Amino acid sequence: MKDDVSRDDFLSMDEDSKMQVRVQALARAVVDQEILTGNEDLNALQDGLDRASNTEKTDTRKRSMPTSPKSSTMTGAEIVIKSLIDQGVEVVFGYPGGAVLPIYDELFKQHQIEHVLVRHEQGATHAAEGYARSTGKPGVVLVTSGPGATNAVTGLQDALMDSIPLICLTGQVPTFMIGNDAFQEADTIGITRPCTKHNWLVKDTDDLAETMHQAFYVATNGRPGPVLIDIPKDVQFASGKYVGPRNIKPTAYQPRVKGDSAAIQAAVEMIEGAKRPLFYTGGGVINSGPHASQLLRDLIEATGFPVTSTLMGLGAYPASGDKWLGMLGMHGSYEANWAMHDCDVMICVGARFDDRITGRLDAFAPKSKKIHIDIDPSSINKNVRADVPIVGDVGHVLEDMTRIFRSRGAKTNKPAVKKWWDKIEEWRAVNCFSYENSDELIKPQYAVQRLAEAMKKHGDYYVTTEVGQHQMWAAQYIPFDAPNRWMTSGGLGTMGYGVPAAVGVQMAHRDSLVVDVAGEASFMMTMQEMSTAVQYNLPIKIFILNNERLGMVRQWQQLLHGERYSSSYSEALPDFVKMGEAFGCGGMRCDKPGDLDDAIAEMIAYDGPVIFDCLVEKHENCFPMIPSGKAHNEMLLSSTSGGDIAQAIESSGAVLV
Repeated sequence: MKDDVSRDDFLSMDEDSKMQVRVQALARAVVDQEILTGNEDLNALQDGLDRASNTEKTDTRKRSMPTSPKSSTMTGAEIVIKSLIDQGVEVVFGYPGGAVLPIYDELFKQHQIEHVLVRHEQGATHAAEGYARSTGKPGVVLVTSGPGATNAVTGLQDALMDSIPLICLTGQVPTFMIGNDAFQEADTIGITRPCTKHNWLVKDTDDLAETMHQAFYVATNGRPGPVLIDIPKDVQFASGKYVGPRNIKPTAYQPRVKGDSAAIQAAVEMIEGAKRPLFYTGGGVINSGPHASQLLRDLIEATGFPVTSTLMGLGAYPASGDKWLGMLGMHGSYEANWAMHDCDVMICVGARFDDRITGRLDAFAPKSKKIHIDIDPSSINKNVRADVPIVGDVGHVLEDMTRIFRSRGAKTNKPAVKKWWDKIEEWRAVNCFSYENSDELIKPQYAVQRLAEAMKKHGDYYVTTEVGQHQMWAAQYIPFDAPNRWMTSGGLGTMGYGVPAAVGVQMAHRDSLVVDVAGEASFMMTMQEMSTAVQYNLPIKIFILNNERLGMVRQWQQLLHGERYSSSYSEALPDFVKMGEAFGCGGMRCDKPGDLDDAIAEMIAYDGPVIFDCLVEKHENCFPMIPSGKAHNEMLLSSTSGGDIAQAIESSGAVLV
C-alpha cells in the first residue's frame, strides 16, 4: 500500500483497503512521533495496532453491508464530525498535527463544515471567540496534542473570563502511551482544568458522542464558557456507537434560568421608590441573546432611568439612546462614574462588579441599594454585597421584572428622578472626552473619531480591538447601537486578540465591514493571522494607532514610576505598509490629520485585507480615568496638569494596576 493516497483513490477503495490505510497511518504516526524507545513501547504499539486492526475488521464487516445514513457505528473521527454537524457547526478554526490527523481526514471527506487553517493555535481560539461573540453560537477549535493544546491555553482563559462559549477539541497520544512522556504528550486535562468550564479525556470511543454533545450543552448553558475534549489517537481510529444530541442522558448540570419571584417583586418595589436610580449592565445581557437586549431597552424606556455599561456590555443599550451615559469604570465617562457613585438604587444586570468597574470597594456607590441579576450564583456577593440578589438568566428575569412593573402601574418617583436627570446633565456638560486637537499631528482620539464616522456611514460594521490605550479610545468614541458588534478582551486583557478575532467575525459576516482597532505592539503578537485572512479572502481592516510605544504601559510608568520608561518604547518596528504587501494584502499609511478621512475611505473601499498604519501623537494619555485605588468621584480629566497627574496615584493604589 502506498504511503500517500489521494482523496479520489481513497473514496474508490473497498472497506478492507480503507482499513489498511487507516492502520498504516496510525503506525506511521506513532513512528514519526519517535516514541519507540524500547521493547516495552514496541509491544504496546503492537498491541494497540492489533486492537485497532481488529476493530476496523469488525467495523468493515458491518459497514460492507448496505446501511442507512442513521447507522450508529462509526470511527471516533467520524463521530467527532457527525457530532459537529448535528450541533449545527458550520466553521471550525484549527491547525492539524499528528494526533488529530484522523479527524482532519474526516473533515476532508465532507462539505458541511468549513475549516479555517490559522497560523497559530492561539489564533484559532481568538478567532473562535470572535465568531461566537458576533453570532451567539459556540466557536469550535481543533488542535493537536502537546504544544497544539498548550498554545490554545491563552484563548481558553480569555474565553473563560469573558464568558464566551468555545468547544476546543485536542488530540492526544494513544491511550496506551499516556503517561510515558511520549512525543508531543502533555497533560492537557490538568493544564486546562483551571481555564475551562469543564474538560474531558475520552478513553472509550463509545463515550465520545455523548461527551461531544454534553460539551456543547455545558459551554452554552448557564454562564457560557470554554470546554475542552481531549481525544487520544487510538480512540479516533477505533469504532464506537454514535448517538444524536437528543438521545444523550440528561446531565446533572441544570443552571437556574428563572429568577425567584419574591426577589423580583422586591426589586420592582425598590425601583418604584428610587430617587437616584441607575441601570448598570454587562456582557451577560448580550450573552443572553438579542431578546434580552430588547427587554433591557423596554424596561429602561418604561422607567425613564439612566443606563451605563461595562466594556463587555457595549451595544446592549444603543449609544444613540437618550438614557445612555456611556461606559463606566477606570476609563469610563465622567457622568457614568459620578452617577454610579451617587445613585441610591443600582440595578446590576449581567455584570460582575469587576475591579476596573468598582474602583475602591469601600467607597463604591456608598449610598446605594443594589439589585444584582446574574445567572452565575458564584458571582452574587463575590465582590460587592447585593441587597436583592436574583439568580437567573437575564432575559427571563427582565421579562418577569417588566411584566410585574407594568402590572403595578409602571410607577416611579418621577419628581425625584427628574432632579436626578438635572444633576446628570451637569455632569454631561463637562464633556469629559474632549481633548486638545492638532493640525500637525494625528491625535489618537481624533483618528478613532474619524474612523467611527466613516464606519457609521458604511452602516454594517463590527469592531474588534487589541488591548491598551487604543482599546479604551475605541470604547469611548465608537458608538454601538446593537449587541454582538463589539469584540474585545475584557477580563484577561489579551494583547494579540484583535486580528484573529476579526478573522472569526469576518468568517461569520462575509459582507460586513470588520475593523480591528489595534496598537502596533499588540498587532505584532498575532500578525501572522493576516496570512489566514488573505487565504480565505477575508477583507478585515487593521487600523493601527502607531505611537511607537506600549501606550498604556508608558502611561502607567508616567503616573507611577517617575516617568522612567523602562522597555515601553518599541524599537525596530517593521514597515507595516511593506508588511501588508508581503502578506498579499493592502498596506497604507497616514501621518497628517488633513489626509485622514480620505485614507480611511480608501481603506474601507479596498477589496481585501488592509494593514493601515496611522501614525499618532506618541505621548497622549487616555483620559478620563479613575486613578487606581481611588473612588468614582475622584476621576482625572484630560485637562489635569502634568504635575498633578504624577501625584495622582498613591502607593496603596499602585499594587492594583
